[in-house]
This record gives sequence, structure tokens and C-alpha cells, in this order.
Amino acid sequence: MKRLIAPSILSADFSRLGEEIAAAEKGGADVIHLDIMDGHFVPNLTIGPPVVKKLRKCTKLPFDCHLMIENPEKYIDAFAKAGADWISVHVENSNLSKILPEIKKLGCKAGAVINPPTPLEKLMPFVELADYILVMTVNPGFGGQKMIKDCLEKISSLKKYFAGRRLDIPVEIDGGVNASTIADVAKAGADIIVAGSAIFESADYGRAIEHLKSSPG
Repeated sequence: MKRLIAPSILSADFSRLGEEIAAAEKGGADVIHLDIMDGHFVPNLTIGPPVVKKLRKCTKLPFDCHLMIENPEKYIDAFAKAGADWISVHVENSNLSKILPEIKKLGCKAGAVINPPTPLEKLMPFVELADYILVMTVNPGFGGQKMIKDCLEKISSLKKYFAGRRLDIPVEIDGGVNASTIADVAKAGADIIVAGSAIFESADYGRAIEHLKSSPG
């Protein structure tokens, strides 16, 4: 599949989120990534379903809602109703065998997420239940962190595993992706690139997005 770019609004100007999303879409974004944090599973607070519902009016691009929250099974219905198109949940705090099918029943793509310290073996029994896999290359909670490059090996391993079994499951990366790291990310084989500060802190969103899309590995 072609490389998709998913700007993370965590790094956008929250006083003008609608305009920021529109600008990212105009610049060539394929997906809008929404980091949902509850201050418990990760040490930060962001947005909930009411904000997602309001933002849904700002773009026709898919909303990729990454749930970094405790008890995500209690909230997937609310996010689906608010306008999420993709919903991803963590192997660290979710019963993936149960929640991934439930997300699909809501009409959303279901993603399985793995944090940097978690061994890939913990995720592997569930990968075929997911529509996509999200590999975190920073410890979740805050934007602008430096990439933990050892995590790229998880992406390479997943891509090799899927190719060997002819599985068409995209691998998404989130954490520290920028102009300096995109070549390594592309080489690892990531299909969906989440980038926050690399886009929203740039002077030209379109140029930043195009570089992330086209950079060879």
C-alpha cells in the first residue's frame, strides 16, 4: 500500500483545531490522528467524544482515535458514535481477543497498539484480529519526544511476518517521526506515519507531509 500520513493534532494549536485539521487536509494528509488520553493510563489529558464529534464536521478524512485510556472497552461505542473511523487499543491494558471484534462490529477499523517496553511476542497472538497494528516508538503521553529507534525492529519483524503469510495488515508508527528519522522509518516498512510536531510546527504543512510521504528508505 502507499504510505499514508496521519498528522497528530496533539501538536496542533488547540485554540484553532478546526483550522489546523483543514490545513493538514489541504496539505495532503490522508488520516487525522487523535490521541485520547485520560491521565491514568498515560500521564496526560487530552480530548473525549464530545470534542471528536465537533471536529468531525471539519473534515471528511478518516479519524484515527488512539485510546490511551483505562477500560477502553467502556468508551469504544462513544467514540464510534462521535465519528471515529479507526479505533486503536493497547495490548498492555486490553483483552484484544474481545475488544478488537467489538470495535469492528461498531463499523470502525480496529487497531492493536504496542508500547516500547512491551515485547512483540505479547502482541503476536492477536495481530490477525486487527485491521492495523500501531507500534509506539516513544513512551506515550506527550508529543515532541525523541524516537526510540530500537522499536523500529518491531515494525520490520511485523512486516516480514505478514509478508510470509500473505497478510495485508498495515503497520502504523507513532513517535518521533520527522525529517531526520523518516528514512529509517521507511526502511523498516511502516505503512502509516503518525507525525505531530514535524507537521504542525513546520512553516509549510504541505511540504512537511510530502517529505514524509516520499522519502525513500
